[in-house]
Amino acid sequence: MKKRIKTTYYTFAGASNFVTMSVGHYENFPVASLLLPASLRGPVAVIYRFARSADDFADEGSDPAELRLQKLQRYREQLDAPAEPLFQQVQKVIREHDLPPQLFRDLLDAFSQDVTQKRYSDYAEVLDYCRRSANPVGRLLLHLFKRTTESNLRQSDAICTALQLINFWQDVDIDYTKDNRVYLPQDDLARFGVSENHLKLRQVDQPWRRLMAFQVERARSLMLEGAPLGRALPGRVGLEIRTTVQGGLRILEKIERARFDVFRRRPTLKAFDWPLLLLKAV
Repeated sequence: MKKRIKTTYYTFAGASNFVTMSVGHYENFPVASLLLPASLRGPVAVIYRFARSADDFADEGSDPAELRLQKLQRYREQLDAPAEPLFQQVQKVIREHDLPPQLFRDLLDAFSQDVTQKRYSDYAEVLDYCRRSANPVGRLLLHLFKRTTESNLRQSDAICTALQLINFWQDVDIDYTKDNRVYLPQDDLARFGVSENHLKLRQVDQPWRRLMAFQVERARSLMLEGAPLGRALPGRVGLEIRTTVQGGLRILEKIERARFDVFRRRPTLKAFDWPLLLLKAV
């Protein structure tokens, strides 16, 4: 679940930029969207607070890596033996909605990985990170909706991973300059003749454009693979998923229209994008 110091937008699972709530973060993940059934907004908000606060330990502030990992370990311990209000609320949600506790642990594992791992050797490593950083959010929501068929879970994973990848590609510059973190697979950099000098110098040349076009198409294919979930689920939930899918695809279009220059202007959704997104979703 990636965040940026902007404004929170919340929607379905993972990962782009919808209904606004001012809490000081930029989100690609859901937080109690008004499209959700009222009975589920509270549980979703609890899941969000858990994930948001834990992720902050990994990425925000100036704490040394050792202290960040200690804080995340304390979250793991609190999941097993909750003593603080947040974790008591999490346990209540887990118990009342029969949520798999492992999904919360997967999120913590991904946040810990952000502290210790700054490079990814290949796409499989990136996907494994997404499996724990993004996919649990969608799976938790499907458990709340009681819609956990194999097909639904698979399509949710595709959407969540796609949204996480889209966040990586729109935030290439921020991740590198702020955290010295590169999610672009190292073997792809070598394959397309791109080095980290491209990131350091913000160099947009043909090798860079070919690399980013390849990554954009990967994310788009995953998003389209998961898109049928928006038609499989009913009512407002399905509408929210369809809007999420359209938002992610729109970000990819903007990256392409910028000719893959994600350094000088970060591609985001604007107010004028909304009519088109909602029209496509409906």
